[in-house]
Amino acid sequence: MAGARTPDHHGSHQSLVWSADEPVRPAKVDAIIVPTARPAAYLKEAARAALHLRCPLVTLHSGKWTCAGHADRHTDPRVDLIAIDVPEPAQLRLPELETSRLLADTVFEQRSDQSVKRNLGLMLSHMLGWERVVFLDDDIRIPDPDDLGRAAGLLCIHAAVGLRVGGFPDNSVVCHAFRDAGGDQGTFVGGGAMAVEVKRNRSFFPSIYNEDWFYLLDAGKRLQSVATVGEVLQYPYEPYRADRARGEELGDVLAEGIFWLLDQGKTARDGDLEHWRDFLARRQRFIEQVLVMVDRSAGIGPADRARMAEALKAALGRLAHITPELCVRYLKALVSDQERWQRHIQGVQRQPRERALKSLARRGATPLTWFTRDATDAGESLVPGRRPRAAQAPRLREPRRGELQASIQTPPRALISGGLSVAGGLPDAAGPPIPDSYPAIAAKIALACQQRHADGDRQGGNRPSQPLHP
Repeated sequence: MAGARTPDHHGSHQSLVWSADEPVRPAKVDAIIVPTARPAAYLKEAARAALHLRCPLVTLHSGKWTCAGHADRHTDPRVDLIAIDVPEPAQLRLPELETSRLLADTVFEQRSDQSVKRNLGLMLSHMLGWERVVFLDDDIRIPDPDDLGRAAGLLCIHAAVGLRVGGFPDNSVVCHAFRDAGGDQGTFVGGGAMAVEVKRNRSFFPSIYNEDWFYLLDAGKRLQSVATVGEVLQYPYEPYRADRARGEELGDVLAEGIFWLLDQGKTARDGDLEHWRDFLARRQRFIEQVLVMVDRSAGIGPADRARMAEALKAALGRLAHITPELCVRYLKALVSDQERWQRHIQGVQRQPRERALKSLARRGATPLTWFTRDATDAGESLVPGRRPRAAQAPRLREPRRGELQASIQTPPRALISGGLSVAGGLPDAAGPPIPDSYPAIAAKIALACQQRHADGDRQGGNRPSQPLHP
């Protein structure tokens, strides 16, 4: 049964993309690129897909729980691996972007380096001559790795192809609350599972929430040609956190405001001051309406209702700082940055792997730490790639007993109930327990993936079908 709708919000933008209903002929995937901040055990799913598709796996690491050396030691040795420790953006050979400068030192500045990692993956793709690459998040499960090849097969006519995200819905805090309170809310193509045509698509990922939606815009005007095929599964996480809501609000407002125009056949350039005044008023009414829906919903328990209300009020507080003038300035900066990115990419030369990896650092900056296992055939025994002195990883000590466990939150009940052994829960940032309504989602994910893993991936059954904490 369809959920409730509101004149102040579009719950779906699926009319903007083409969905493949007929069989799709797969194409070669040149690489799988995974930005990651979780322990290396979370790379096993992407590594399995890379091994199946016989393509390189690029892992981009930052944060205290992961590093390139861990990926080297914890992934299947047959995988053609490029693992890179990603430093501060100032150390990288990436252009300085006006969209980032506009938000610097404000409440809207992004703390995540997800966009930096994806842009670094795009630049490396140009250096190595890759044309069809797949971006995957590390909390995504892939029941059928061949779906990634089918997505690549559609890149001959589309600039980007997303895989439908099943399991836990991939939405912002506000849209999650709308759905959970009975609203008609869908999902859209996202960078968590998306194939892109690198040479034809010269866009970039700005440092803002919903950066993948902005990547799909053509010079700030219309949506590029986008399709969907296949399915991946998103693990549950706790969406209702006030800090998450505040961090998402500007990107959610800008993306939903642009796609509001695209849904009506207009372009992003129709987003003038009058449009943004109207849309910001709509956004406030929408969040206030969701608050009322949450309060009146009989299916939401008191604890969940309190967390949802707190997060929605945090979004409203951040919304109060967003002005029509800021929205217009950001979109103008986005257009300028796409042109700047194109000029930057045009100056990138194709080069061998090790030289390309050395070239990722800005001239005069500290060389990056990276590991590579170059392989002519990812299905055969690999010959370890050379590791230059400048690329040696620091010596790592073994953690003391109980140290890692004490620093990681208890796995959500949804992933351990019923005896399921599911990755220890793929913890997100610290937050309250996962609501009791999520076990069915986790069970569906586990069942789909266990069915796919049933033959042991031709590894003699020695490898566990579920990732384990290191």
